[in-house]
Amino acid sequence: MSTQIKQDDVNKAVWNACDTFRGTISSDIYKDYVLTMLFLKYLSDVWQDKYDAYKKQYGDKKMVQAMLLTERFVLPEGADFYSLYERRFEPGNGERIDKALHAIEEANITKLDRVFQDISFNSGKLGEESQKNDILRLLLEDFSKPALNLRPSRIGSLDIIGNAYEFLIKMFASDAGKKAGEYYTPPEVSQLIAELVNPQEGDEICDPACGSASLLMKCGYKVRDTTGARKYALFGQESIGSTWSLAKMNLFLHGEDNHKVEWGDTLRNPLLLDGDDKLKHFDVVVANPPFSLDKWGQESAANDKFGRFRRGLPPRTKGDYAFILHMIEVMKPAVGRMAVVAPHGVLFRGAAEGKIRTKLIDENLLDAVIGLPEKLFFGTGIPAAILVFRKRKHDDKVLFIDASREYADGKNQNYLRPEDIQKIAETFRARQSVEKYAYLASVEEIKANDYNLNIPRYVDTFEEEPEIDMQALLAERAGLKAELERLEGEMEKYLKELGYVQ
Repeated sequence: MSTQIKQDDVNKAVWNACDTFRGTISSDIYKDYVLTMLFLKYLSDVWQDKYDAYKKQYGDKKMVQAMLLTERFVLPEGADFYSLYERRFEPGNGERIDKALHAIEEANITKLDRVFQDISFNSGKLGEESQKNDILRLLLEDFSKPALNLRPSRIGSLDIIGNAYEFLIKMFASDAGKKAGEYYTPPEVSQLIAELVNPQEGDEICDPACGSASLLMKCGYKVRDTTGARKYALFGQESIGSTWSLAKMNLFLHGEDNHKVEWGDTLRNPLLLDGDDKLKHFDVVVANPPFSLDKWGQESAANDKFGRFRRGLPPRTKGDYAFILHMIEVMKPAVGRMAVVAPHGVLFRGAAEGKIRTKLIDENLLDAVIGLPEKLFFGTGIPAAILVFRKRKHDDKVLFIDASREYADGKNQNYLRPEDIQKIAETFRARQSVEKYAYLASVEEIKANDYNLNIPRYVDTFEEEPEIDMQALLAERAGLKAELERLEGEMEKYLKELGYVQ
């Protein structure tokens, strides 16, 4: 039966569930309710499927309950979607849903601790009591539709629920404008970054500004796709509570149990530490941090106990290099590699940023600079770049790639096509100059440019205008002139015949 289930049908059903809120509440508020309800529906359907299978196999109720306790999660009695659905016409929907979520959190404290603390279905955001009760009744009815039967026995082993969750996050990002940058990296960019850092079996992978964890999961998928094994660990930190909750639910729905994602400000208070209260180091570090973050914590950075800013203190109003310096600090000494998305300003801005950039290049940490097309990211039309760093390089050169002109033009956003990603990745791995696309620059060349990394200084994409054949142009002009004279003669003849001209 699973072959009959189409991802598009499930995606359409979950997106239609948002109709309950549209015109009443803005999407940046209701997205958390829809995503949480999808999570609850998934837990309930999986649990019911397991219950039915064990009941058929064992019959005995105590045995069934004992087997259910061995599952990946526990769903307390009365805290499931269907119990809430049965009571949807009664007052108090918001309070009942909140109690159910709290019970689920308590029963799965090691995996879902605090995940629902930033979401309340009993909030005044949903309106006064009768309106709120009606909205939540409609939401429960939307998720009870047959298209959203998410039982494994129906959808099989396909990652339909995880894909639907990612689909919703993407759609909400499209609606959210600038706020989308807080939690979403387009999947094509995430895939490209995973290709660049090439995570391997056994790697520990970190995103210190992980948003909804989509970039982390792309790196995990890269390992599985290459090796067929889920032998890796994912680590992340996210400063916004509601976004952290999205990340935890997203990872859970994709079966990524080997993860540690902390809630807190990475720059002011990094929480991914080892046993000695030092920063934990990782094989792979990736991030799409907020561009040029204002008030990132410069006032305390000078006394950072981890020494992350010893190469220089980034400007108070631009946190780009603060994230870069943190990421460099947490790479493993021998094998660490990282890729970070940043605005082009980090390539050429002077003052404190220029000094930091100089030190990173002199230490031979910078591996590649890749210019991306404009309008790839939700909430901003500016083009960005990916900077790749390595703790131990095989040469003292920097590869520049100008991929800004190769993309597909979407309805509202541009996006990288598979062939665009492949071309960038293959050029990156080959590490050779390609006319009008890539240039392998020596440190001496970069120094001669005053450590300016602006891509057009290294990749010449200038196209000469074709030489104009003046003789042919003059001949064409004479022919057009003669034709015009002939037409005017004919026109005058017709006008005379009609009596308009004497």
